Amino acid sequence: MQLKSILNRIEKIPGFVFEKCEWSKNGEEIEVQIRPRKNSWALCSGCGSIAVGYDHLRTRRFAYVPLWQLRVTLKYRMRRVNCHRCGIRVEDVPWADGKNRASNTYLWFLAAWARRMSWTEVAVVFATTWNGVSRAVEHAVTWGRDHVSLEGIRSVGVDEILHRRGSKAHGGPRYLTLVYQIDEGLKRLLWIGQDRREETLHKFFDWLGGEKAEQIRFVCSDMWPAYLKVIGLRAAKAVQILDRFHIASMINKAIDRIRAEEVRELRKNGRQAVLTNSRWLFLKRSENLSEDQHEKLSELLRINLRIVRAYLLKEGFQRFWTYVSIRWAGKFLDSWCTTVMRSKIEPLKRVAKTLRRHRELMLNWFRAYGLSAGAVEGLNNKAKVTMRKSYGFRSFRITELALYHSLGNLPQPDFTHRFW
Repeated sequence: MQLKSILNRIEKIPGFVFEKCEWSKNGEEIEVQIRPRKNSWALCSGCGSIAVGYDHLRTRRFAYVPLWQLRVTLKYRMRRVNCHRCGIRVEDVPWADGKNRASNTYLWFLAAWARRMSWTEVAVVFATTWNGVSRAVEHAVTWGRDHVSLEGIRSVGVDEILHRRGSKAHGGPRYLTLVYQIDEGLKRLLWIGQDRREETLHKFFDWLGGEKAEQIRFVCSDMWPAYLKVIGLRAAKAVQILDRFHIASMINKAIDRIRAEEVRELRKNGRQAVLTNSRWLFLKRSENLSEDQHEKLSELLRINLRIVRAYLLKEGFQRFWTYVSIRWAGKFLDSWCTTVMRSKIEPLKRVAKTLRRHRELMLNWFRAYGLSAGAVEGLNNKAKVTMRKSYGFRSFRITELALYHSLGNLPQPDFTHRFW
């Protein structure tokens, strides 16, 4: 089977013909000549209508999918047309857009590999440039975002991740606000915004539209005031949920702070070895501890330490998630907070005050039948891996493209043949 026959089978371009395939002069690539079919009309690149031919430009080269580690280049002498609407314009060709020197098939090919490997690796393997891979990803993301369906969004999760570290002198750290769809059967990245201010989340609801925002039933987020305020304004019909993961994380940070303070006190009193290598004993769930860790924890629980009392309060709080009745869950939460406030353990007291302020939002977890943002945390981890794999994208635009490409579950056009 000749190469021209293969191209005719997998790369159908109506109105044009693959004329011949030959080696380049240096013998390092395959060149495929394209010509228009006889009596075919050219299309205006401005309005897409049929137009009268005007003249020809020089032959233009378009990169195509490599074969057998050999570059393949499509060659075509572009026509200019005299359009009755747009005037003199270069014709529109079906295998490439605008002035792009890479065929659309090649762009989708590179974009598919860029989802699996770092952009630098893709550029090296397929003998192109990092910017070439970037343009391919941008092509795929732009097409996908233009054709993405926003129907049936009922549950969303809002969170932030660190984009770039920075000192106070340089404006401090930079964050990204990420909004995910977390419905059963479809979990994907919906939207990315710079920073984590109120205006940032307002932009998401502007993009989504008021009609679709009203269809959202559940919104899962942390306790960041800017998020809670905007969600209450723009998704008033939705049930706001403070996720179990964030609450557990807040309690664990308090526990770790208590342990560190007590270690310093014991060191002053010459009892440093008491809490040596004990950090994860108090942070892990009991069922996740090894036998040796269980044995050491049992020994520590016999000692009257502030961290021990805090650990017991932390473990006791796990009962909150086992309730079925919202009423009884509320009673338990009130009782637990009262006990903590009497414990005189300051870091935990601050946690109890926070939980009291957000009591109703916490109880919404039961109204949402235990909906969890565990999927959000999983997608956040994938987002961090995507950014780490690239050794950190410097610009917001490139970061946005990479995250949409990896996590957006974006649609793709129907291809005659897939190369992946």
